[in-house]
Amino acid sequence: MSNSIWIHYSRPRPHWYLLSEPEQTALQQNWSAIREQAEAAGGATQGRFHIRGQHDFQEVEIWTFPQTMDAFNHWSNLVAARYNEFFAFSNNIGLGLEA
Repeated sequence: MSNSIWIHYSRPRPHWYLLSEPEQTALQQNWSAIREQAEAAGGATQGRFHIRGQHDFQEVEIWTFPQTMDAFNHWSNLVAARYNEFFAFSNNIGLGLEA
C-alpha cells in the first residue's frame, strides 16, 4: 500500500515546439521508459489529466509511491532525461493521513 502521492503539473515550454517530430518522439519514448521503471519499482500512476479552466498548467499527472524518496527518484530520472528543459512544471508530494 502506498503512503505518498506525487502530483505533477506541467505545460510545454515554447522551445518544445521547435523540436522536430522525431526529436519529440525520442524524448517522449525515453520519458515513457522512465515511467515504466517507476511502476516496476512500486510506483502506480493514477493517470494524466488535461486541466480545463484557469490554471497555469496544461496537464496534471498523479502517482502513488511507497516512499517519498521513490517519488524524488522518479523526478530525478526525468530531470536527467531533459524533461525539465522542455516542460514548465510544479510538483507536490504528500504523505498519507491516518483515518
